[in-house]
Amino acid sequence: MTEHFTPILIVGGGVGGVAAALAALRLGHRVILTEESPWIGGQLTSQAVPPDEAIWIEDYGATATYAEFRRRIRQHYREHVYATPQAAADPYLNPGAGNVGRLCHEPRVALQVLESMLAPYRTSRQLRLWTDTAPVQVELDGDVIRAVTFQHISGVQHIVQAQYVLDATELGELTELSGAESVIGAESQGETGEPHALESAQPLNQQAFTWCFAMDHQEGEDHTIDRPEHYDFWRDYQAPFWPAPQLSWTYPHPITGTPIYRDLFGDPREVAHKGDFWHYRRIVTNRHYTQETPDVTLVNWPQNDYWLGPLVGVDAVEKARHLEAGKNLSLALLYWMQTEAPRHDGGQGYPGLRLRGDLTGTELTHGLALRPYVREARRIRALFTVTETMIGVEARGAMQGAEVFADSVGVGQYRIDLHPSTGGRGYVDVASWPFQIPLGALIPVRVNNLIAAGKTLGVTHITNGCYRLHPVEWNVGEAAGALAAHCLERDLPPSAVREQDLPAFQERLVQLGLPLAWPDSYRLTPSPGF
Repeated sequence: MTEHFTPILIVGGGVGGVAAALAALRLGHRVILTEESPWIGGQLTSQAVPPDEAIWIEDYGATATYAEFRRRIRQHYREHVYATPQAAADPYLNPGAGNVGRLCHEPRVALQVLESMLAPYRTSRQLRLWTDTAPVQVELDGDVIRAVTFQHISGVQHIVQAQYVLDATELGELTELSGAESVIGAESQGETGEPHALESAQPLNQQAFTWCFAMDHQEGEDHTIDRPEHYDFWRDYQAPFWPAPQLSWTYPHPITGTPIYRDLFGDPREVAHKGDFWHYRRIVTNRHYTQETPDVTLVNWPQNDYWLGPLVGVDAVEKARHLEAGKNLSLALLYWMQTEAPRHDGGQGYPGLRLRGDLTGTELTHGLALRPYVREARRIRALFTVTETMIGVEARGAMQGAEVFADSVGVGQYRIDLHPSTGGRGYVDVASWPFQIPLGALIPVRVNNLIAAGKTLGVTHITNGCYRLHPVEWNVGEAAGALAAHCLERDLPPSAVREQDLPAFQERLVQLGLPLAWPDSYRLTPSPGF
C-alpha cells in the first residue's frame, strides 16, 4: 500500500471538486484530487446534465473561473471545423439551442474543457489527479483527519495524509467515513422551522436521482434496444402523486401539480419552445453546422426520475439495487419511446431513436450516462445551516430579499426545486430570492480540517433544492479550495478564519473573482416560475 502526502486533499472530482482544485492551485498549493468515476466533472460530464443556471448568468452571479469554463465551451463550438459563420460569430452561442439553459452542450466537451483548465498544473505535478478511485477508510486523531485510504478500480490501495481534506463527493461518502456529524434526508419542521419541511424527520426521504442518456433520431431506421428487464413493471407503474403512468407524456406541473401533456416532437419545426421534450435539453443542433449533423437531446425528464429508494443511509447491497433499477427505468423509457409512445404525427413508437453513448463515454456498455445524476447528498452538521426561512419568498413573507450573510463566500440563484422523493412526496417547487453562500455552511461543527466542497454543505433537504445547481456547486467548491489555502498560509483552522480573519479571506475571494453579494437590482427579484 503506497503512502502519499499532500497539503490539500480533495475527495470527489465533480463540479465542486474541480473548482476547489482550481482555487487551491491558483493560490500556489499542491493538491491531490480523486474521483471515483472515469471522468471528472460530475453533473457536467459523467452525469450528463447541461447546466441549470441563474437567469442572469451572462451578466452576474458566476465566479471568474466558472465564466471562463463557459467561455471555453462556446469557443470549442465556435472553432468547430463545420461551424456555420453565424455560430462562429455568436458570442452567446448556445451549442444545442436547448431551452432549459443558455449553454446546452455535450458532456464530453465539458470534460475536455475541465481537463484543459487543470492541464498546466498536472504537467508541473502541482496537481495529482486519480480517477476510478474511491475513499474506503478515514483515520482520525481526535477531531482531525490524519489520513484517507483509497482503492483504485484495480484493487490497489493508497493512503493519503493531508493537512486539509475537502469532501466534494456526490453522496457525502467522505463525511460518512470520517464520522463527522451529518444529516441525511428530510428534517422535521420542528427542527428547521421551514414551511415546506415535513412534520417529522424522514432520513430516508431523499430526492429522486436520474440516470440520464443522450439520443438522436434517425427517421426510417430501427435502433430499438432489447426489451429491458422489468419493462412490464415500469410500463404499468403509476405513483400515487402522479397523474398518469410514469411512462407516458403526462406529468404534473412542478409548481401547481396540474397535469401537463408534453410529447417528444410536439412541434418539429426548428424553434426553441416548451411544447415538446426534444428541444428541452437538446445538446447538439444541426443548424449550427455546415455538414449534416444529427440533433441530439439529453433525456433528464420527469419520466426517468427514480424515487423508489434512496442512495444514502442504506447498505451497499440496497444502494446497488436502486442504482440498477434507476438504470433499468431509463432503458425502459427509451424502449417505450421506440415501441409504444404515441407519436406526434399519429401511430406508435419512434424506432429511429438511437442511444448516443459515444457522447457520454458508454458506447460499448449500456449507452447511458456514466453515472446517475445525484440531487441530494449527506450534509455536514455545519456551524451555520441555511434554511428556507432565510431565502424562500413565501417563507420570508413581507421581508424583501434573502437574509444577508456577513460571512458570504459567494452567490447563487435558482428556485427551491425538489424533485419527487423516496418518501412518496411529489414536487416541491417554490420561489426563492437570489441568495448568498455563507462560510459557516462549509465548516463542520467538530472535525477541524474537513471542509464541505459541494452538495455536502450545511443546507437542509429543502434548501438543497437551490444550492445543488452547477454554478452554485462550483462556487461552493471554489470557496472551499480557497479556504484550505488560506488556512495553510495563516496557520488557522477554518472556524478561526470565520471568527478572526474573515475580511482578509473575503478580500482574497474577491481577488480570485468570486462575487460575494447581489446588487439590489438582482437581489430583490425572486426566481421566476417554470
